[in-house]
Amino acid sequence: MSLKITGVRITPVAVQDPPLLTAIGVHQPYALRSVLEVETDAGLTGIGEAYGDDPTLERLHRAAPALIGLDVFDLNSLHRRVVGALGAAVPTEVLTPLVGAGSQGKAVAATVAAFEVPCLDLQGKAVGRPVVDLLGGPARTEVPFSAYLFYRWAGHPVAPGYPEDDWGEALDPDGIVAQARRMVDRYGFGSLKLKGGVLPPDQEVETVFALREAFPGRPLRIDPNANWSVPVALRVAERLSGVLEYLEDPVGGIPQMAEVARATDLPLATNMCVTSMEELPPGIEQGAVRVVLSDHHFWGGLRATQRLAAVCETFGLGMSMHSNTHLGVSLAAMTHVAAAIPSLTYACDTHRPWQREDVIAPGELTFCDGALAVPTGPGLGVSLDHEALARLHAQYERCGVRRRDDVAAMRVVHPDWTGKQPRFS
Repeated sequence: MSLKITGVRITPVAVQDPPLLTAIGVHQPYALRSVLEVETDAGLTGIGEAYGDDPTLERLHRAAPALIGLDVFDLNSLHRRVVGALGAAVPTEVLTPLVGAGSQGKAVAATVAAFEVPCLDLQGKAVGRPVVDLLGGPARTEVPFSAYLFYRWAGHPVAPGYPEDDWGEALDPDGIVAQARRMVDRYGFGSLKLKGGVLPPDQEVETVFALREAFPGRPLRIDPNANWSVPVALRVAERLSGVLEYLEDPVGGIPQMAEVARATDLPLATNMCVTSMEELPPGIEQGAVRVVLSDHHFWGGLRATQRLAAVCETFGLGMSMHSNTHLGVSLAAMTHVAAAIPSLTYACDTHRPWQREDVIAPGELTFCDGALAVPTGPGLGVSLDHEALARLHAQYERCGVRRRDDVAAMRVVHPDWTGKQPRFS
């Protein structure tokens, strides 16, 4: 069977996003994604998903013409064609500083990842097997996820008439515990992650203690996104020793993470200071992290994620997966590769409970007891809802958001806000 690429459609979309507070500000009313449809001469179409900000779209549109005629099984040539198409002037801006610094290598990896997933989807559709089988077969039939808890406002101060959700405000321990209770009751999550770096550290520590009291025995983690100084991180680590399963990115950069790691028995995790193969050697050599949070979007795809897992296993590092505001296509891809990694040692992150809009058919991905069953249909095992895709593209055209900017969104409420890090020292 010939399976060569004959066309690529890239559709940017905007999805409603609640006012979740972060280390540098607050989520905007809309989050951006892009949906890729890769067509072939066999009449099959593969789907993928990437970020939807302007720099990402520029890279995708620059690379897409170079893929015409590519055999979707020739993933090594996919990488070479993307490198050749992007050249040295590739935009290296990242979606947000919360995922670390940008580089040419990371920009290439993210672009390769965006096209690799639809190619794998096509391979699976061609042979009638799910993507997990193409990655070596399932080490597990379902993938555990963690509740992702956020301090948040009840509604967006900017965006009159914006359709708010019913989660309400969560700005103290009681609010976060109520949020966690709702997530556990609705989705069955077995572990809890708090997005920190928002309130003074001692207040966030009290929130962690409140979660431990309300959910005894459930693994807990907190991620302040490098918004603490080393002294603050050490003080918090001492208070939370024996309480957390891991502490994620308390400080910025490999040297500072290594300094904290040497002084605490808490495992340190990252999706900021080690987010590429180039950053792995210094991260390992300096002992900066004990858990790497992968993300196929910026590690270079599903096969690159498997290579990362092998390195982590070799050096005795734990592994989990980072989440952003992903739609169902990305969540399906993430689930397939997580299922194919035997050494995945921690529940994965997901923003899924916060989202009310999607581009896949309703009901195709449903949490049960805090986990997602690995789709068993050919390829990714999910299908595009083209009416929803058109609606969310129209929303993209109307909303005016073209890059994620938590700082600008926060300035609507706090005009002098800078987002400078670390804020707590």
